[in-house]
Amino acid sequence: MKLHAFTLSLALSFALAGAAHAQSLPKPAEFYFEADANTARPIVAVRESGDAAVERLLKTIKRDPRALEERAQLARLAMTGGRPELGHELYAAVFAGLDAHHSMWRSAHWNYGWDLYRTGDYAGALKQWEPLVTQFGARQPTAAWMPPTLALVLWQLGRRDEAVQWYAAAVRTEPTQWATSARFATLLPEWRDEERTTLAEVQQAWAANPPSWP
Repeated sequence: MKLHAFTLSLALSFALAGAAHAQSLPKPAEFYFEADANTARPIVAVRESGDAAVERLLKTIKRDPRALEERAQLARLAMTGGRPELGHELYAAVFAGLDAHHSMWRSAHWNYGWDLYRTGDYAGALKQWEPLVTQFGARQPTAAWMPPTLALVLWQLGRRDEAVQWYAAAVRTEPTQWATSARFATLLPEWRDEERTTLAEVQQAWAANPPSWP
C-alpha cells in the first residue's frame, strides 16, 4: 500500500500530541440503555477500500491539513494494515485538533481504543475508553457499549473482578440478551470471534458468582 511511501513525510509533518489523560474507572451504574451512536461508530470519510481509499484520503489531507475524519480513517487503515507506528502518529495528529467538545472527540477515542486492543495493547485501549466513561457533563454516561467492552478489556488486563462487575451491568440492563453467551454473534456483530470467546469467559465467571447490586 502507499502508506509505506507516505510514512516518512507524514512523520516529519505532524507533531505528536498526547491523547486524553487516563482516569480511574467509576463503579458501574445500575443500567446502560443509551445508544451513544455518535461514539460507537467507525469514522468513515471515504467509502473506497485499499489503495483507492489511501489515495483519496491523502489527497484530501494534503489539501486540508485540518481534515480530521480523513486522518482518523487513514490511522485505522495504518493500524489494521500492520503499520501501528504510523497509526499512532496519525491518531496523535487527530487528537491535536480535537477537544472534549468536538463532535468527533468521543468517536476518535472509541476507534483508537479498538485499534489498540486489536494490536494487543489492552492497557492503551482502556486508556482511550476511560474518558468516555467518565466525561459526559455532570453525570456518568451509561452507553450500552460500555459494559461488554469494558468487561472484555478488563478481563484481558487480569482485572477479573472488575470485568465481572461490568458484565453484571450488561445483564441488569438486558437480562434476556446477556445472561448467556448464546446471542453474542447477534449482539456484537463487529467483534471478532476471539473477542466474543473472551467475553464468554467473563459471562461464565459472572454466572458462577453473580455480584450483588449495589
